[in-house]
Amino acid sequence: MLPFATAAGLTDTEFRHIAKLLHEHTGIRLGPGKETLVTARLDKRVRQLGLSGYAEYVDLIDDRHDEAELHQMINLLTTNETFFFREPRHFEFLAQVLVPARPVGRAFRMWSAASSTGEEAYTAAMVLAERMPPPSWEIVGSDISSRVVEVAGRALYPIEAAGKIPPELLRKYCLRGREEYEGLFTIGRELRGRVEFHCLNLMGDVRKLGRFDVIFLRNVMIYFDVDTKRDLVSRLQNMLHPDGHLIIGSSESLNSISGGLRMVEPSIYRLAGAHV
Repeated sequence: MLPFATAAGLTDTEFRHIAKLLHEHTGIRLGPGKETLVTARLDKRVRQLGLSGYAEYVDLIDDRHDEAELHQMINLLTTNETFFFREPRHFEFLAQVLVPARPVGRAFRMWSAASSTGEEAYTAAMVLAERMPPPSWEIVGSDISSRVVEVAGRALYPIEAAGKIPPELLRKYCLRGREEYEGLFTIGRELRGRVEFHCLNLMGDVRKLGRFDVIFLRNVMIYFDVDTKRDLVSRLQNMLHPDGHLIIGSSESLNSISGGLRMVEPSIYRLAGAHV
């Protein structure tokens, strides 16, 4: 077979099988109508492997025949759009409400729980660095995709991505690339030192990360069914300090699944009452 031959089209059976595997391993549910997304994300990979089509690809990843390829499929299907200072109201809340109310005697901890290529975590780092000295805060970023976690750790971005960063913060916390890094910029070493990234499946045991004052989980649960959302929210609230906050995407809601969380304003929830 030619490695760059056109892959045979995705059938309904193959789509359902790929969707089933993705749901089992990540909690993400791909319903009817997502066939185009699957082919857009996977077609190049199928051709790179020299396969004739998706039937062979399903055989490759089915029944754990190829764990590495299954992980590669998850990488390709779970990458979400992100950019610096996306949904700015959340970062205003972080600066204007959470930082002034921060606890005394311990570091303020934030978890970017679907950090993708790192823009959310580094945006929060700029916000916190403007208001607190570095030893008093830390950020953890995590994503199920090892590929985007590697990008986040490198902290190298196209210069066009800097357009959303306020000019004063761009000058203070970012560095323009030169020579082989022409056309790129990076986050300064001081901020990078306060942010750590992990490849992590939210459906697994995440307790090792510890507890947090705020968790950002934005634009992720739109892909989950109600039972998966309820289970995830229950586990996340157990990782919040008393009066900690969970921030979700502006288009999302925790209606009927909020558990011990109470809405402060749309998309922003606080853990109510004492928490042990």
